Amino acid sequence: MAQPVIMPKQGQSVESCIITEWHKKKGDKVSKGDILFSYETDKASFDEEAPIDGILLDVFFEEGDDVPCLLNVCFIGEEGESTDEFNPNLQGDSSAAQAESADAERKESTDDSGTQAAEAADGEAVSDKADVEIVTDAKEIKISPRAKNLAEKLGIDYRYAKASGPYGRIIEQDILALRDSGYVMTPSAQAAQAGGLEGITGTGLGGRITTADLETPVRPAAAASPVQAVAAAGATSIDEWLVVEPEYEEVKVPRIRKVIANAMHQSLATTAQLTLNTSFDATELLAYRKKLKESMDRLGINNITINDMILFAVSRTLVNHKDLNAHFLGDTVKYFRNVNLGNAVDTERGLMVPTIFNANLLSLNEISIRARKLADECRTGSINPDFLKNGSFTVTNLGTLDIESFTPVLNPPQTGILGVNNIVQRAREVNGEIEFYPAMGLSLTFDHRAIDGAPAARFLKELKTNLENFSVLLAR
Repeated sequence: MAQPVIMPKQGQSVESCIITEWHKKKGDKVSKGDILFSYETDKASFDEEAPIDGILLDVFFEEGDDVPCLLNVCFIGEEGESTDEFNPNLQGDSSAAQAESADAERKESTDDSGTQAAEAADGEAVSDKADVEIVTDAKEIKISPRAKNLAEKLGIDYRYAKASGPYGRIIEQDILALRDSGYVMTPSAQAAQAGGLEGITGTGLGGRITTADLETPVRPAAAASPVQAVAAAGATSIDEWLVVEPEYEEVKVPRIRKVIANAMHQSLATTAQLTLNTSFDATELLAYRKKLKESMDRLGINNITINDMILFAVSRTLVNHKDLNAHFLGDTVKYFRNVNLGNAVDTERGLMVPTIFNANLLSLNEISIRARKLADECRTGSINPDFLKNGSFTVTNLGTLDIESFTPVLNPPQTGILGVNNIVQRAREVNGEIEFYPAMGLSLTFDHRAIDGAPAARFLKELKTNLENFSVLLAR
């Protein structure tokens, strides 16, 4: 029986996914379980398998397309079957209607230009625009609603976009490519634009083209410098090596890196971050870890790590410090009844922070099992996006990388994040004699808008006591 294949919805918060690779092409015979295509959210990647045996009769989207969840992606059936009724690009929107809608929205954007706020573009604008052809007739333009909204938001004239979507449609990726090519304009410049933009370099915020740029005549290319002229002529000057073009590799920024970059920038730009550092005597923690390792096979428990034990101690300590187990939302603060503990995981695709929900209600062994499972899913790219949100506090451990102290960056709207450092041998005086002990560092970053220094320090002090007396903490 013929069947369309939809874009799965990986988690309640995911609205669309990007197709990263097709493993089968149109016309291929497929068997149930064969991987058809790979796709990714902004946090994880997945593979979609064929639900039935048959022939891949049609492919509705290409690699790089941002496809809304639950929309048909391809169609499997028997040779000769029609796929038109399942093609989302042919349903409910004729080319004429699309063109009229695009033209109406563009005119509305122009009429309202005086009230629109300019937003800075991501990345630097470049001046090479000669290879972009403008489509002047709105009736020739086919653009997806998502791409149209993004173009209006960024102040981009989408008539310059090179359509890469199905059936010559402009999609969101085309608008982003156009932005990176420098065709970003202020609303007033869009309204005033009469001719082409070739040769015009934007001098506005984020490289935007302003009305002043439209009025400035295009300057001829600058003449080559004497040194460059010497190099171009093939001279063997002793300084010739100074003008050799440097070798480099330019790689497109992955989607997850963009998400991380934006999150880190927003964190530092919108919060008042302060970091407190302390250390604790890890003697008992190390001794208890050794006992667990020796007995884990006999007791049938997970391979509990030092980090698991710290997660356990943090979950028990946070219940007494609600200001750090919270989300600061500007006008309100959301205090969590239980601890939804984020555990930072280093992956090949970038930093990910899965959430151990209700960690304060779990045993040490249960925390260890869940932390290991979530970390493995992050590294394989199979993590459910629903486990990458709603954390109330985060722990990030760089101790295994021999870091003695660092400044963790908050994960807003969370009010606190704990950095775990390595273990170093320190000296102290006991009964008039010098002895060495294993000291483990802790670095707490908190949002000073939501909590003051003294309450944050009290949390660190209680956590230190709990870690130095871990067996007593287990008895609570």
